Amino acid sequence: MASLTPDTNLASYFDHTLLKPDSTAADINRLCEEAMQYRFAAVCVNPCWVPLAAERLQGSGVGVATVVGFPLGASSTLTKMNEARDAVAAGAAEIDMVLNIGTLKSGLIIEAEKDIAAVAEAVSGRALLKVIIETGLLTDKEKVIACELSKSAGADYVKTCTGFSAGKATPEDIALMRRTVGPEMGVKASGGIRDLAAVRALIAAGATRIGASASVAIVTGGSGQGY
Repeated sequence: MASLTPDTNLASYFDHTLLKPDSTAADINRLCEEAMQYRFAAVCVNPCWVPLAAERLQGSGVGVATVVGFPLGASSTLTKMNEARDAVAAGAAEIDMVLNIGTLKSGLIIEAEKDIAAVAEAVSGRALLKVIIETGLLTDKEKVIACELSKSAGADYVKTCTGFSAGKATPEDIALMRRTVGPEMGVKASGGIRDLAAVRALIAAGATRIGASASVAIVTGGSGQGY
């Protein structure tokens, strides 16, 4: 029988995540309550819910993360910058932006880096920036380039997946990303994470943050679909 006692040390790795389009205010309130109860690092919500999450979590020590250019990464750089600024003004302390995947795959490396750098500058000193490279759409060579660009552009983390496209977080990808960025950047595993064994393997491979909707089930020793 699975233990119902939360692993509080493990919980500190988690962004407790709810990004479904039909999420309600009641869902966000419950997400925040769970994040405070289990002491997760942050909640990750869609931008429209940042003010509510920031209000609910004020003074709790749990951060508010949101997404920018989500889920395709194909918004203009100016749009991403404005999204990020608006989110920070509303109370977000962490921004998970999606890489311009098509630009990278076109070999337009300078343009892809400028896209990240512009958002990094927009939130500099006010929020952490995580770059979602969407590993399921990239070759290993492209994953390395995406990580190198994120690092040189001033991002704080690289992240595997949106969860809305191909692929999921794997230890192999986390290890590749960690080797590329070195010890000074964060590496976030996200996408298809449903059980404790998977989380421990991802952390062992170099992940410093875990994005999951099944966070409660995982830290209490079980598994599940989550939100």
